Amino acid sequence: MTSCTSALSGLQGYVDNIDGYQFLYPNGWMSVDVKNASEGLDVVYKDFLEPSENLSVIVSKIDSNKNLADLGTPTDVGYRFMKMVNQDSSNQREAELISAEKREQNLQDYYLLEYKVKLSDNQYRHNLASVATKNGKLYTFNISTTESRWQNVEDLFKTVTKSFSLS
Repeated sequence: MTSCTSALSGLQGYVDNIDGYQFLYPNGWMSVDVKNASEGLDVVYKDFLEPSENLSVIVSKIDSNKNLADLGTPTDVGYRFMKMVNQDSSNQREAELISAEKREQNLQDYYLLEYKVKLSDNQYRHNLASVATKNGKLYTFNISTTESRWQNVEDLFKTVTKSFSLS
């Protein structure tokens, strides 16, 4: 069962009771149908007025004995993702890891990652991610905007990214 609830500061809450996570997202963002999307893509929201701004949650299976630390440090995980993006010739993107840090909330570890991504048309995007593991699942929350809008939404996007939590 999933639901949306009101929250303060121009943000709304999203709760997924089936997969066990929740996050805040900006007012005016709309849910996108992901029924025929790639495997693991669980939810997508995009800004109604700035459709290039979006967030997503991907839920992947991992060994049930693994926790976040088993995957490496925040920097290890960030570089591994960056390397994967940069080696995939089909997507024509080049990612640069800007920062990687660990935070703990309610005894659950999260890695917060920040990337700058160059697209094939020489446009740049700014991405924030929060990564966590629980019960044999890897959860990846990602929010993204164009580099030109980053300064306008940086604080908001950081608040949204830090709101992602597992239940």
